[in-house]
Amino acid sequence: MTKKKSLILVANDDGIFSPGIKALALAMAAVGDVVVAAPDVEQSAVGHGITIRRPLRFKHTASAGFGDVPAYRVDGTPADCVVLGVHLLGRPDLVVSGINLGPNLGDDLTHSGTVAAAIEGLALGIPSIAFSQQGAPGGEYDFGPGATYAARLAREVLRQGLPPRVLLNVNFPAGAAQGVRVTRVGEHRWEDSIVTREDPEGREYHWVAGTSQAPDAHDLETDYGAVNASYISVTPVRLDLTARDLLETVAGYVPEV
Repeated sequence: MTKKKSLILVANDDGIFSPGIKALALAMAAVGDVVVAAPDVEQSAVGHGITIRRPLRFKHTASAGFGDVPAYRVDGTPADCVVLGVHLLGRPDLVVSGINLGPNLGDDLTHSGTVAAAIEGLALGIPSIAFSQQGAPGGEYDFGPGATYAARLAREVLRQGLPPRVLLNVNFPAGAAQGVRVTRVGEHRWEDSIVTREDPEGREYHWVAGTSQAPDAHDLETDYGAVNASYISVTPVRLDLTARDLLETVAGYVPEV
């Protein structure tokens, strides 16, 4: 009797025409049956937003270069893509997101659309992995090695599973990887600044800008430190926001009604 192939849903936040999602989807085709649901335009840094105040369009896209892999574009967020993909294309055995153009490290996890797609898969009870790629100087990306590794990791997750409420956040370094490190989420963040300018009619507008800050940049136990040292970083991320160690402390000073 022929064993049924695993179904893998591929999403991202860079949009359905991104070379990163194409590389990931084609690599996953060697692991199982693949379907793609991705935003029709770039949705970077939108976080875990869900569209509830307007209808969503879900259209088959034959021109995105996925070959025989069915691909659909959605005029919504990465999380929308996973919700629609799961309900319209069949419940997958695995959700993979990426490969993102640029890493998602440290505090980036809180606003990353790539990670949010994996979070949505996790919220639906499906093992999920987010993949991101550091760019080389000049903005060049080579997704081949990362996609090959992603397929190997996907096979292991399909075989062994993941604990409840846990996803994997994977970041590939630019250039050849020295190895793989299982890491914790580091302290990388963006020091925000506001650039204020005027349009041709004299009205103010604002750009949110920022500089990268990573106090633990050389700590190989963190995601940022590992990628900075040319390692693949694999971080298990638990979706449990409760500060359990502080429950008793807070209970000690919360006023009664």
